[in-house]
Amino acid sequence: MPATKKLLAFDLGAESGRGVLGRYDGQTITLDVVHRFANGGVRTLDTWHWDVLRLHGEILNGLRRCAADHGSADAVGIDTWGVDFALLGRGDTLLGNPRHYRDPHTETIMDETFRHLPREQIFRRTGIQFMRFNTLFQLLALQRDRSPLLDIAQHLLFIPDLLHFYLTGVKGNEYTDASTSQMLDPTSRRWALDLVEGLGLPGRILGSLVQPGTVLGPLRPGVALETGLAPVPVVAPATHDTASAVAAVPARGQNWAYISSGTWSLMGVELPGPLVNDTALGFNFTNEGGVAGTIRLLKNIMGLWLVQECRRAWERAGQAFTYDDLTRLAETAKPFASIVDPDDATFILPANMPEALGAFCRRTGQAVPVDPAAVVRCALESLALRYRWVLQRLEELTGRKLETIHIVGGGCQNRLLCQFTADACNREVLAGPVEATAAGNVLVQALGLGLLGSLADAREVVRQSFTVETYTPRNSQSWQEPYERFLEFL
Repeated sequence: MPATKKLLAFDLGAESGRGVLGRYDGQTITLDVVHRFANGGVRTLDTWHWDVLRLHGEILNGLRRCAADHGSADAVGIDTWGVDFALLGRGDTLLGNPRHYRDPHTETIMDETFRHLPREQIFRRTGIQFMRFNTLFQLLALQRDRSPLLDIAQHLLFIPDLLHFYLTGVKGNEYTDASTSQMLDPTSRRWALDLVEGLGLPGRILGSLVQPGTVLGPLRPGVALETGLAPVPVVAPATHDTASAVAAVPARGQNWAYISSGTWSLMGVELPGPLVNDTALGFNFTNEGGVAGTIRLLKNIMGLWLVQECRRAWERAGQAFTYDDLTRLAETAKPFASIVDPDDATFILPANMPEALGAFCRRTGQAVPVDPAAVVRCALESLALRYRWVLQRLEELTGRKLETIHIVGGGCQNRLLCQFTADACNREVLAGPVEATAAGNVLVQALGLGLLGSLADAREVVRQSFTVETYTPRNSQSWQEPYERFLEFL
């Protein structure tokens, strides 16, 4: 039996981050959280930013905790959300705080861009779904607003690239995160510089692409000294958190779909190559890079952001609920009293989410949910109906009968949503692991260090290490009429 390896994964989401120590004994992994910290956008005047220097400080705290409590680690890797980036100027100076993807400066930029270059041409070149906060559109919004940052920028680093740079001094753009930017050719897996520069953006700021599993280098001596860790290797995992989560889906064969469930729901299938055609464009699906040369054909869905923002709104009003409280309340509410399109633009950054959900229902002639039970039931049932729509489109695009849905990530703890998904989609749902992103991060580090030989080997480790919960469909026919109503809103 090989000696157990300790691989430290930092997994940063839109709400929180954590450092998770994965112990791999050659057959299974166990995960221990060594550090947790809050995350979230910071509003300055009317602009949303990420406080990346604080996040770097929290990662240093996590390294210190690991050294103090566990003695050492054999490698470190960081994953975060996609699309957002930092710009570095001369001398690697950070040029301002990176924008948050929900910042409103991109609200009109897609329509402005399409007046110069049709969306069909952009999709054929990149295979990426159109969302106003994609990196391409964030850069075009800076260009439109005559931001001086683009003139003096020398490097663009996605958020995990920046955090890895601060640990190692090595700059590069990790492939899975770069693939979310709408600036990458999914077939050649190189930057689509003709598109980028044709739109007047500085292609010079895009760096060398780094594949998941690449050893970037050791911790810088100053970081090792400050944290008490040895200068261990820093390995780029699949730095886009969804790519790490999908790497840890405990699936076999091809006839399965996944939902990486959290603030966002990312629902899709794994393919050997991109699927870029008019049908995929019409459905606004995306081709993002995965581990071991795979492509994640998927759809972004607003996800549990709907519930998270409701909870925050009620807390501001003096009503404090846990997520378990809200789920229990939703179980008592009347089924299908009101339905929304979770991806309606009014839900991206509303001032008050319960009011935004109510306004959608009022606008569409439905009963307006008032109490928390009805509001959360509306959100969860609407998500399950959206999953059904995406599942049907995935089967149409791929020609596969998708027999099983794997739900991974924190959202798989919401038992009501898991059951709704099984019922709405009339498919067996397998829920778990909860810590899929951290597990995937650890396993890609193991691949990079030669401890595992393939993605299939990594998934076998997941199956040996974690239990999943099975949800079977119950009375799926009752979802047909609500689904027909739902289709009218799309």
